[in-house]
Amino acid sequence: MTVRGVLFDFSGTLFRFEPELDGLIGHNGEALDGEAQAEVVRRMTAPAGRPSSLPQRLHDEWGRRDLDPPLHRELYLAVLRGSGVANPEYLYEQLVSAGAWQPFPDTEAALTAVAAAGIPLAVVSNIAWDIRPVFERAGVAEQVNEFVLSYAEGVVKPDLRLFEIACGRIGIAPEKVLMIGDSYEADGAAAELGCAVTLVEPVPAHQRPSALVDALAEYGIR
Repeated sequence: MTVRGVLFDFSGTLFRFEPELDGLIGHNGEALDGEAQAEVVRRMTAPAGRPSSLPQRLHDEWGRRDLDPPLHRELYLAVLRGSGVANPEYLYEQLVSAGAWQPFPDTEAALTAVAAAGIPLAVVSNIAWDIRPVFERAGVAEQVNEFVLSYAEGVVKPDLRLFEIACGRIGIAPEKVLMIGDSYEADGAAAELGCAVTLVEPVPAHQRPSALVDALAEYGIR
């Protein structure tokens, strides 16, 4: 397959949520320990599945979280409270800001390689806020041709319409597009549209130094 367009997921693929956690306070008034902190962050960034700490009254709303910014805030504050966090706003405000998102070691190299090859690319994300400032802060916003964000488009992955919108925006037929993401359930659905799909692991950055550039190299993009 000759790749003419590339789609990237955002969270867990190009960037990782790495907030300041020392200020997290438990319901007992004490700081959360490292294990509890890690579990809270996992629940905040898991691409699929409903957190067990979400109250029953909000279960039916979970699937709409990335379409409605106020609802997103309500749901995740509830998840945090149910996870033992007494000051949930502390972490949520970091989630929706640019400063707590760090690029993977090869994010810049991967985006630059695609742009240098003259291949249009889009970021396709289930997200409830504008992530462009994250890319601007990292100095890679200019490499991205289109941002296709669920809250702005009114549809979430794995619905094929979000991938269709992205392919249309970059002007490339799905059969010539490579989708790189971290979730089989959400990002893998692009294969149903005809896209090639490569999945990377949403692991800590130091454990994944070159997955993005390696994925591109498999298709001759270096």
